[in-house]
Amino acid sequence: MGICDGRTVIITGAGGGLGRAYALAFAAEGANVVINDIRAEAAQAVAAEVTAAGGRSLANSGDITTLEGAQGIVTAALAAFGEVHVLVNNAGVLRDRMFLSLSEDDWDTVMRVHLKGHFCLASVLGKRWRDASKAGKPLDARIINTSSGAGLQGSVAQSNYSAAKGGIAALTLVQAVELKRYGITVNSLAPAARTAMTEGAMPDMVKKPAAGFDVWDPMNVASVVVWLGSPLSAHVTGQCFEAKGGELSVAEGWHTGRITDKGARWQPAELTAVVDKLLAEGRPAQKVYGS
Repeated sequence: MGICDGRTVIITGAGGGLGRAYALAFAAEGANVVINDIRAEAAQAVAAEVTAAGGRSLANSGDITTLEGAQGIVTAALAAFGEVHVLVNNAGVLRDRMFLSLSEDDWDTVMRVHLKGHFCLASVLGKRWRDASKAGKPLDARIINTSSGAGLQGSVAQSNYSAAKGGIAALTLVQAVELKRYGITVNSLAPAARTAMTEGAMPDMVKKPAAGFDVWDPMNVASVVVWLGSPLSAHVTGQCFEAKGGELSVAEGWHTGRITDKGARWQPAELTAVVDKLLAEGRPAQKVYGS
């Protein structure tokens, strides 16, 4: 018996890297896995791995960046497995450049794949789950979004990616509050693992060691994602987990800091001392990656 027996999971960007690891790990815990990747051959290869290991899978190359494409992915999943219980929004893309060197396409591509890609499938499935809940059907559904350390702290030469991933973290907070009433939990993950993206950006750091624990193995992160997709996590929503190797933490988001109240309108010239005092008394933010 696995912790996800009978559950069907849609994983985007599952043709390699973290998505592939998630697919294999979910299948090992009894889930039916829909392996979505715009690269059809990559999706089929991972589906073959799942099947060879005794799991049930469906390869799919539908477009996650349109509602029509998202509906097609869900329709295919329903036809194959009858229901969908978990959505893992994992697909992503990089267009790394210093901010002033970004083109309009660099910006739009990253926003489309990350932010709109997170919106479309969640919208289609969320409406299906909401209607089922209103019809009296008990739900135990999951949306697992993918943020990033770049989205939580910022990253030099990744302003587009950081903005998109920060938006996903904020989106998760709102979705969690709005969808809880329907039996849907929403959490996000800021993973650190060896993928095509990280191998391209920092190959020496993420290189597989000759011996010992492989900190950057994507399967380390997959364990957390499978738990989030299981019934065991029903009491957890609106959180962002940071995972790398054997490390796991819950990110602490923005909080209102110390308040200074004059009780009247501030004059511009007097604010320097006030702001300096507030900054000195507050908890400093983590440094931007690369700074």
